[in-house]
Amino acid sequence: MSDEELAKDLGPLAALTIGIGTMIGAGIFVLPGTAVARAGPLAAATFVLGGVIALFTALSASELGTAMPKSGGAYFYVNRALGPLFGSVAGWANWLGLAFASAFYMYGFGEYVNALVGLGPVGVGPLTLEAAQVIGLAGALLFIAVNYFGAKETGGLQIVIVMSLLGILAVFTVVGMLNADMESLRPIAPPGTTSQVLPVTGIIFVSYLGFVQITSVAEEIKNPGRNLPLAVLGSVVIVTVVYALFLVVLLAAVPNELVANNETAVVDAARLLFGNYEVFGYSLGAVGAGMLLIGGLLATASSANASILSSSRINFAMGREKIVTPKLNEIHSRFGTPYKSIALTGALILVFLVAGGVESLSTMGSVLHLIVYGLLNLALIVMRESEVEGYDPDFEVPFYPAVPIIGTVSSFALIAYIEPTIILISFGLVAFAVLWYLLYARTRVEARGVLGTWILDRSDELPKPAVSAATSVQPSGDDYRVMVPLANPATEEHLITLASAIAKQRNGTVVAVNIANVPDQTSLEAARDRGAHEAAHDLLDAARDDAETFGVDVETHVVLSHRVFEEVFDAAKTYGADLTVMGWGEDSHGAPGRAETAVDELAHSLPSDFLVFRDRGFDPSRILVPTAGGPSSDLSGAVAKMLQTEFDGEVTLLHVADDEDAGRRFLTEWAAEHDLSDATLRIESGDVEAAIDRAARDATMLIIGATQKGLLSRLVRGSLVLQVLEDVECSVLLAEKRDERGIRARLFGSGSRANVEDGDATDTAEAEDAGAVAEAEDASAVAEARSDDEVTRVDE
Repeated sequence: MSDEELAKDLGPLAALTIGIGTMIGAGIFVLPGTAVARAGPLAAATFVLGGVIALFTALSASELGTAMPKSGGAYFYVNRALGPLFGSVAGWANWLGLAFASAFYMYGFGEYVNALVGLGPVGVGPLTLEAAQVIGLAGALLFIAVNYFGAKETGGLQIVIVMSLLGILAVFTVVGMLNADMESLRPIAPPGTTSQVLPVTGIIFVSYLGFVQITSVAEEIKNPGRNLPLAVLGSVVIVTVVYALFLVVLLAAVPNELVANNETAVVDAARLLFGNYEVFGYSLGAVGAGMLLIGGLLATASSANASILSSSRINFAMGREKIVTPKLNEIHSRFGTPYKSIALTGALILVFLVAGGVESLSTMGSVLHLIVYGLLNLALIVMRESEVEGYDPDFEVPFYPAVPIIGTVSSFALIAYIEPTIILISFGLVAFAVLWYLLYARTRVEARGVLGTWILDRSDELPKPAVSAATSVQPSGDDYRVMVPLANPATEEHLITLASAIAKQRNGTVVAVNIANVPDQTSLEAARDRGAHEAAHDLLDAARDDAETFGVDVETHVVLSHRVFEEVFDAAKTYGADLTVMGWGEDSHGAPGRAETAVDELAHSLPSDFLVFRDRGFDPSRILVPTAGGPSSDLSGAVAKMLQTEFDGEVTLLHVADDEDAGRRFLTEWAAEHDLSDATLRIESGDVEAAIDRAARDATMLIIGATQKGLLSRLVRGSLVLQVLEDVECSVLLAEKRDERGIRARLFGSGSRANVEDGDATDTAEAEDAGAVAEAEDASAVAEARSDDEVTRVDE
């Protein structure tokens, strides 16, 4: 772990400038025409309403930023709190929202440039593009290239642009005030405009994107507990006031008809207003128009540049969490930029620019960010309510939980007032993000979210559908999870030692589960009320202490159940086990000798790999691995290798074959495939059981792989084919690979049920007979449904 820290050299003014700079931009220079055309004088109210909605999210972002000062902003908070499924939605929405916003900014840039050059529509093949689109495409290519090849000192340039824009808007506002006629605003709400307030607010909300970006540099802000909230909240308030004042003055000083549906309305307004003044006999109209024209160019260009730059930050954060491929963030060897990310974002911007207009592009950007902001407010609620360890913000949202609830509702509710086509496209993109996670990212992502962990830890208190839903979307990436069902304190230490050694080798997590047996006559609620689960905590505390000596992460859970053995399989599914390590013997699994076909059915559809330990002392110094090949034999070889590495043990491989040369060739190849080339090779002929018995006399642990069918059910029935496994003096570890049977296998069976890999034809026939007899016993149990009160969880 590195102790490197970022210098805290950003003061409150610098942080405030970042926030204002990400918002003061194209929106106020391009969207007034659209807003006034639909809402009249109420256009100013739409900008105020947008600012108020943004303010609720800004409060939540301020708390999250002081608690988790990490790059990635809103995406990081959503991913951390709500989990990678919602993180995928937030990441894609943020990324694509920035691409739509950038296309909108470049469309506005094209409008302002065209005010100078006066081009007409341009035909490009079968397409006819507006002049603004063509110029916007050229501008977009320029800014994509700037970000692709890299440009130094852009930070200082951004500050100059922000201060210039504020100065231009201030001059325009002052001149407008001198010429304002407030009576011209009457009626404030012309007929038909009131109903347009919320739809227009959705269109102009793109003007408030970016204030969350301040939280991305929280580690570099001096006294972040104070200055970060001031910068985030201050930037939203200042920008809202500037927007509202600018719009009111604009509408009071010039005819509304001049503004409506005019993307460069502020230029025409400036020409009219400044034309009332002269200097040395020259009208200032052209000067005012030129000043606002320059302001529009600066605003649209800086907004587009900032959005392209921000998109690479989102890609980086998503790649770091493996929601998208980390290769997307590869740095160019010469330019030092994430060129793949920038190129992909640039291509999206160009496509969106060709396909959309000003209103559709701005609305798409707004809707996608409203989704992100709604999720961000939910993230705050989850972090508060979960009481997750380490969540200690310096700033706390006032009037909790009202503020994040209002922020969530207002963000999502505003979407409902957007044009239906835009909503359909936006939610199509959300559906894509969900499918992307389920089909691509889920198997790669490692970190769980706080919400999913919170639900699983309270699975006894919550509805089963909620627990099942949370389980079904949990990541299944590189976090290798080893579950240990515990019942007997006498065997706990050895089981945990075995599980911890494997988890350590796989850089994984140990999940210790105590499945406490409750008599059928006692309801689970009554058992919990009587404190039946409390005794289990001592066992789990000891397990935690033993596991932590290996330096692995540990989870502990208590489950009360009427059907203990069956619950092992449910727990393996619920807690996402990759491997389950359980005891074999009297009281090891709480169901000795039970031969119910329901249990048999469960044991033939394993939710994880299984290791079953016959404990005669944990000593992996001399390990014997009989093998004839096969999936479970592969598992036994992998376990032997991990134990050899962890405990520096000696491994002997045994193969029974009549042809010694052929047997040695097989065993040599098998050893090489399983990274056990340094193992001792032992070739024997004759009876398999006798060979294992002889070889096991010098071993301290026997690891043997089963076929994919029936090991665990045979352990329950006490009908092992190889009696030698009961007779050897050393500990025995039986390995069985995960096997989820399909419909055909469930309905018609799948042949031999329990022959061990090293067994012969006699063993196979015996296994088939034993399996047939067991299946004939109590066949009605297969169809028995588990009632809702059969299991409850009391998780820690």
